[in-house]
Amino acid sequence: MDLANLLNSKPYRIGIALSGGGIKGLCHAGVLKALEEHGIKPDILSGVSAGAVVGALYADGYSPDEIARLFEDISFRHMTKIQIPDGGLFKIDAFQKFLTKNLRAKTFEDLKIPLRVVATNLDKGVSVTFSRGRLIDPVIASCCVPVLFIPKVIGGVHYVDGGVLKNFPVSTIRDDCDKVIGINASPMVADKYKPSIMNVAARSYHFMFKANILHDKGLCDLLIEPGDMGNYDTFGVAKGREIFELGYSSTKQMLENKVDTRLV
Repeated sequence: MDLANLLNSKPYRIGIALSGGGIKGLCHAGVLKALEEHGIKPDILSGVSAGAVVGALYADGYSPDEIARLFEDISFRHMTKIQIPDGGLFKIDAFQKFLTKNLRAKTFEDLKIPLRVVATNLDKGVSVTFSRGRLIDPVIASCCVPVLFIPKVIGGVHYVDGGVLKNFPVSTIRDDCDKVIGINASPMVADKYKPSIMNVAARSYHFMFKANILHDKGLCDLLIEPGDMGNYDTFGVAKGREIFELGYSSTKQMLENKVDTRLV
Protein backbone atom coordinates (compact mmCIF):
# COMPACT_ATOMS: atom_id res chain seq x y z
CA MET A 1 0.00 0.00 0.00
CA ASP A 2 1.43 3.40 -0.95
CA LEU A 3 1.64 6.29 1.50
CA ALA A 4 -1.41 8.12 0.07
CA ASN A 5 -3.65 5.07 0.48
CA LEU A 6 -2.26 4.43 3.97
CA LEU A 7 -3.08 7.98 5.07
CA ASN A 8 -6.57 7.76 3.56
CA SER A 9 -7.41 4.33 4.94
CA LYS A 10 -10.37 4.06 7.30
CA PRO A 11 -10.84 1.81 10.33
CA TYR A 12 -13.76 -0.15 8.85
CA ARG A 13 -14.54 -1.46 5.40
CA ILE A 14 -18.33 -1.87 5.65
CA GLY A 15 -20.64 -0.14 8.07
CA ILE A 16 -24.38 -0.69 8.37
CA ALA A 17 -26.75 1.92 9.82
CA LEU A 18 -30.14 0.79 11.16
CA SER A 19 -32.99 3.29 11.47
CA GLY A 20 -35.76 3.48 14.06
CA GLY A 21 -39.23 2.18 13.31
CA GLY A 22 -40.79 0.25 16.20
CA ILE A 23 -41.68 -3.32 15.29
CA LYS A 24 -40.96 -2.39 11.67
CA GLY A 25 -37.33 -2.52 12.74
CA LEU A 26 -37.56 -6.31 12.45
CA CYS A 27 -37.13 -5.77 8.72
CA HIS A 28 -33.51 -4.95 9.64
CA ALA A 29 -32.98 -8.57 10.62
CA GLY A 30 -34.45 -9.73 7.31
CA VAL A 31 -32.19 -7.36 5.38
CA LEU A 32 -29.15 -8.55 7.33
CA LYS A 33 -30.02 -12.15 6.43
CA ALA A 34 -30.16 -11.31 2.73
CA LEU A 35 -26.88 -9.40 2.94
CA GLU A 36 -25.21 -12.35 4.69
CA GLU A 37 -26.32 -14.68 1.88
CA HIS A 38 -24.50 -12.39 -0.54
CA GLY A 39 -21.35 -12.44 1.57
CA ILE A 40 -21.89 -8.96 3.02
CA LYS A 41 -21.27 -8.58 6.74
CA PRO A 42 -20.66 -5.36 8.66
CA ASP A 43 -17.41 -4.41 10.35
CA ILE A 44 -19.35 -1.89 12.45
CA LEU A 45 -23.04 -1.14 13.15
CA SER A 46 -24.94 1.94 14.19
CA GLY A 47 -28.54 1.92 15.37
CA VAL A 48 -31.29 4.04 16.80
CA SER A 49 -34.40 2.85 18.67
CA ALA A 50 -35.55 -0.41 17.03
CA GLY A 51 -32.34 -0.36 15.00
CA ALA A 52 -30.34 -0.18 18.23
CA VAL A 53 -32.14 -3.27 19.54
CA VAL A 54 -31.58 -5.32 16.39
CA GLY A 55 -28.03 -3.99 16.09
CA ALA A 56 -27.20 -4.96 19.68
CA LEU A 57 -28.54 -8.49 19.24
CA TYR A 58 -26.77 -8.96 15.90
CA ALA A 59 -23.50 -7.56 17.26
CA ASP A 60 -23.94 -9.94 20.22
CA GLY A 61 -23.81 -12.92 17.87
CA TYR A 62 -27.50 -13.63 17.24
CA SER A 63 -28.34 -14.66 13.68
CA PRO A 64 -31.09 -12.75 11.84
CA ASP A 65 -33.44 -15.74 12.18
CA GLU A 66 -32.74 -15.99 15.90
CA ILE A 67 -33.55 -12.28 16.31
CA ALA A 68 -36.88 -12.78 14.54
CA ARG A 69 -37.74 -15.75 16.75
CA LEU A 70 -36.99 -13.79 19.91
CA PHE A 71 -39.84 -11.41 19.11
CA GLU A 72 -42.39 -13.83 17.66
CA ASP A 73 -44.20 -14.36 20.95
CA ILE A 74 -43.66 -10.89 22.39
CA SER A 75 -46.53 -8.41 22.42
CA PHE A 76 -46.28 -4.72 23.10
CA ARG A 77 -48.68 -4.89 26.04
CA HIS A 78 -46.59 -7.61 27.68
CA MET A 79 -43.37 -5.62 27.29
CA THR A 80 -44.84 -2.47 28.80
CA LYS A 81 -46.94 -1.58 31.79
CA ILE A 82 -49.58 1.16 31.84
CA GLN A 83 -49.11 3.60 34.69
CA ILE A 84 -50.42 6.94 35.91
CA PRO A 85 -48.71 9.56 33.69
CA ASP A 86 -45.47 10.80 35.25
CA GLY A 87 -43.14 11.64 32.41
CA GLY A 88 -44.56 8.88 30.22
CA LEU A 89 -47.67 6.75 29.74
CA PHE A 90 -45.87 3.41 29.88
CA LYS A 91 -43.05 1.80 31.78
CA ILE A 92 -40.41 0.07 29.72
CA ASP A 93 -39.12 -2.09 32.61
CA ALA A 94 -40.40 -5.39 31.21
CA PHE A 95 -38.73 -4.80 27.86
CA GLN A 96 -35.50 -3.89 29.62
CA LYS A 97 -35.65 -7.17 31.56
CA PHE A 98 -36.30 -9.02 28.29
CA LEU A 99 -33.21 -7.50 26.66
CA THR A 100 -31.06 -7.92 29.76
CA LYS A 101 -31.97 -11.60 29.85
CA ASN A 102 -31.19 -12.18 26.18
CA LEU A 103 -28.14 -9.99 25.62
CA ARG A 104 -25.06 -11.99 26.50
CA ALA A 105 -22.80 -8.95 26.21
CA LYS A 106 -23.06 -6.58 29.16
CA THR A 107 -20.84 -3.85 27.71
CA PHE A 108 -20.15 -2.47 24.25
CA GLU A 109 -16.66 -3.91 24.54
CA ASP A 110 -18.12 -7.43 24.92
CA LEU A 111 -19.85 -7.32 21.53
CA LYS A 112 -18.52 -9.30 18.58
CA ILE A 113 -19.08 -6.34 16.22
CA PRO A 114 -18.51 -2.69 17.22
CA LEU A 115 -21.80 -0.87 17.78
CA ARG A 116 -22.82 2.78 18.11
CA VAL A 117 -26.18 3.60 19.69
CA VAL A 118 -27.87 6.98 19.31
CA ALA A 119 -30.11 8.55 21.96
CA THR A 120 -31.33 12.09 22.58
CA ASN A 121 -30.15 14.06 25.61
CA LEU A 122 -33.48 15.53 26.69
CA ASP A 123 -31.91 17.93 29.19
CA LYS A 124 -29.67 19.65 26.63
CA GLY A 125 -31.54 18.86 23.42
CA VAL A 126 -28.62 17.18 21.63
CA SER A 127 -28.01 13.85 19.93
CA VAL A 128 -25.58 11.55 21.75
CA THR A 129 -23.78 8.49 20.42
CA PHE A 130 -22.84 5.73 22.87
CA SER A 131 -20.12 3.21 22.03
CA ARG A 132 -18.45 2.33 25.33
CA GLY A 133 -19.37 1.00 28.74
CA ARG A 134 -22.65 -0.53 29.87
CA LEU A 135 -24.75 -1.65 26.91
CA ILE A 136 -28.35 -2.06 28.06
CA ASP A 137 -28.99 1.49 29.32
CA PRO A 138 -28.16 3.30 26.04
CA VAL A 139 -30.17 0.77 24.02
CA ILE A 140 -33.22 1.30 26.24
CA ALA A 141 -32.71 5.08 26.18
CA SER A 142 -32.66 4.98 22.39
CA CYS A 143 -36.11 3.33 22.45
CA CYS A 144 -37.84 5.71 24.89
CA VAL A 145 -40.34 7.46 22.63
CA PRO A 146 -41.20 10.77 24.37
CA VAL A 147 -44.57 10.91 26.16
CA LEU A 148 -45.15 7.17 25.62
CA PHE A 149 -42.19 6.13 27.76
CA ILE A 150 -40.48 7.61 30.79
CA PRO A 151 -37.04 9.01 29.88
CA LYS A 152 -34.09 6.80 30.74
CA VAL A 153 -31.68 8.32 33.26
CA ILE A 154 -27.99 7.64 32.63
CA GLY A 155 -25.43 9.40 34.79
CA GLY A 156 -28.04 11.84 36.03
CA VAL A 157 -29.07 12.84 32.49
CA HIS A 158 -32.51 12.14 30.98
CA TYR A 159 -32.42 10.44 27.58
CA VAL A 160 -35.22 9.70 25.08
CA ASP A 161 -35.57 8.10 21.65
CA GLY A 162 -32.57 8.82 19.43
CA GLY A 163 -34.93 9.29 16.50
CA VAL A 164 -36.10 12.65 17.86
CA LEU A 165 -32.99 14.24 16.36
CA LYS A 166 -31.39 11.44 14.32
CA ASN A 167 -33.63 8.59 13.18
CA PHE A 168 -31.15 7.29 10.61
CA PRO A 169 -27.65 7.21 12.15
CA VAL A 170 -25.53 7.01 9.00
CA SER A 171 -23.43 10.03 9.94
CA THR A 172 -22.24 8.34 13.14
CA ILE A 173 -20.12 5.89 11.12
CA ARG A 174 -19.73 7.58 7.71
CA ASP A 175 -16.25 9.01 8.28
CA ASP A 176 -14.92 5.72 9.64
CA CYS A 177 -16.08 3.41 6.82
CA ASP A 178 -15.10 2.86 3.21
CA LYS A 179 -18.69 1.93 2.38
CA VAL A 180 -21.92 2.43 4.31
CA ILE A 181 -25.17 0.55 3.82
CA GLY A 182 -28.20 2.29 5.28
CA ILE A 183 -31.38 0.38 6.12
CA ASN A 184 -34.39 2.64 6.57
CA ALA A 185 -37.37 0.87 8.12
CA SER A 186 -39.51 4.01 8.21
CA PRO A 187 -40.03 5.40 4.71
CA MET A 188 -42.53 8.25 4.94
CA VAL A 189 -45.95 7.13 3.73
CA ALA A 190 -49.14 9.00 4.61
CA ASP A 191 -51.17 5.82 4.86
CA LYS A 192 -54.50 5.21 6.58
CA TYR A 193 -54.41 4.80 10.33
CA LYS A 194 -56.60 4.08 13.34
CA PRO A 195 -56.92 7.06 15.70
CA SER A 196 -55.72 5.28 18.86
CA ILE A 197 -53.28 7.00 21.21
CA MET A 198 -50.49 4.67 20.06
CA ASN A 199 -51.12 5.18 16.35
CA VAL A 200 -51.56 8.94 16.62
CA ALA A 201 -48.33 9.23 18.61
CA ALA A 202 -46.42 6.98 16.20
CA ARG A 203 -47.75 8.84 13.15
CA SER A 204 -46.84 12.20 14.64
CA TYR A 205 -43.30 11.07 15.35
CA HIS A 206 -42.93 9.65 11.84
CA PHE A 207 -43.80 13.03 10.37
CA MET A 208 -41.25 14.64 12.66
CA PHE A 209 -38.57 12.07 11.83
CA LYS A 210 -38.98 12.59 8.08
CA ALA A 211 -37.00 15.82 8.11
CA ASN A 212 -34.03 14.48 10.07
CA ILE A 213 -33.31 11.45 7.87
CA LEU A 214 -32.88 13.23 4.54
CA HIS A 215 -29.24 14.24 5.09
CA ASP A 216 -28.24 10.76 6.26
CA LYS A 217 -29.96 9.05 3.33
CA GLY A 218 -27.64 11.00 1.06
CA LEU A 219 -24.59 9.66 2.90
CA CYS A 220 -25.28 6.01 2.02
CA ASP A 221 -23.33 4.11 -0.62
CA LEU A 222 -26.27 1.70 -0.69
CA LEU A 223 -29.70 2.65 0.64
CA ILE A 224 -32.17 -0.13 1.40
CA GLU A 225 -35.80 0.81 2.09
CA PRO A 226 -37.96 -2.34 2.08
CA GLY A 227 -41.23 -1.62 0.30
CA ASP A 228 -44.68 -1.65 1.90
CA MET A 229 -43.41 -0.72 5.38
CA GLY A 230 -46.14 1.91 5.48
CA ASN A 231 -48.70 -0.88 5.67
CA TYR A 232 -47.61 -1.84 9.18
CA ASP A 233 -48.29 -0.18 12.52
CA THR A 234 -45.23 0.82 14.51
CA PHE A 235 -46.41 -1.24 17.49
CA GLY A 236 -48.14 -4.05 15.56
CA VAL A 237 -45.97 -6.81 17.02
CA ALA A 238 -48.19 -9.58 15.66
CA LYS A 239 -46.79 -8.81 12.19
CA GLY A 240 -43.16 -9.23 13.23
CA ARG A 241 -42.42 -12.36 11.21
CA GLU A 242 -44.16 -10.90 8.16
CA ILE A 243 -42.06 -7.74 8.43
CA PHE A 244 -38.87 -9.81 8.78
CA GLU A 245 -39.71 -11.79 5.64
CA LEU A 246 -40.50 -8.61 3.72
CA GLY A 247 -37.11 -7.15 4.61
CA TYR A 248 -35.44 -10.37 3.52
CA SER A 249 -37.27 -10.86 0.23
CA SER A 250 -37.12 -7.25 -0.93
CA THR A 251 -33.39 -7.02 -0.21
CA LYS A 252 -32.66 -10.36 -1.85
CA GLN A 253 -34.44 -9.19 -4.98
CA MET A 254 -32.56 -5.89 -4.94
CA LEU A 255 -29.18 -7.57 -4.60
CA GLU A 256 -29.90 -10.08 -7.32
CA ASN A 257 -31.34 -7.68 -9.85
CA LYS A 258 -30.20 -4.15 -9.28
CA VAL A 259 -27.05 -3.77 -7.24
CA ASP A 260 -23.48 -3.80 -8.50
CA THR A 261 -21.90 -6.10 -5.92
CA ARG A 262 -18.58 -4.32 -6.42
CA LEU A 263 -20.07 -1.54 -4.32
CA VAL A 264 -19.56 -3.62 -1.22
